[in-house]
Amino acid sequence: MLMMRLQRVGRKNDPSYRIVVTDKRTGPKSDKHVDRIGSYNPKMNQVQLDAAKAKEWLAKGVQPSDTVHNILISQKVIEGRKINVLPKKSPIIDEEALKRAAEEAAAKVEAEKAAAAAAVVEEVEEVAVEAAEAAPVEEEKAAA
Repeated sequence: MLMMRLQRVGRKNDPSYRIVVTDKRTGPKSDKHVDRIGSYNPKMNQVQLDAAKAKEWLAKGVQPSDTVHNILISQKVIEGRKINVLPKKSPIIDEEALKRAAEEAAAKVEAEKAAAAAAVVEEVEEVAVEAAEAAPVEEEKAAA
C-alpha cells in the first residue's frame, strides 16, 4: 500500500522534510520512494507542494499520513477537517490509592463472610434449641 508521508532530511536541531509517496512498509530514512511531491520546513512554516501531483496520487488511492493530511488541507489541495496528531494524554493513576481500595474491598468481603458465618451459626443454634424443646414433647407422646 502506498502512502504519502514525511521524510526527514534536515540536520540535527534543524528539521526539514520531504513529502514523498512511498510504500508503507519501507522505513522513513530509506531513499526508496516512488515520487517526491514537495517539501516542508516547520521552523519557517514553509511548504512547497506540487498540488497537481498530490491530487493525482490521491486519486490513485494513496493514503496520506495525518500530518501530510493536515498540510494538504492547509494548502487547500483537499477539503475536510484537520486531524489531531498529538497523542491523547492518559490519566494519572495513583497506585497507592488503588492498593488501598483493593485492601478495603478485601476487608469488606472478609467482614461479609464473617457476618454470613455468624448468621449461619445463629440459625443452627435456633434449630438446635427448637429440636431440644420439641424432643421432650415427642417423648411424652411416645410414653402415653
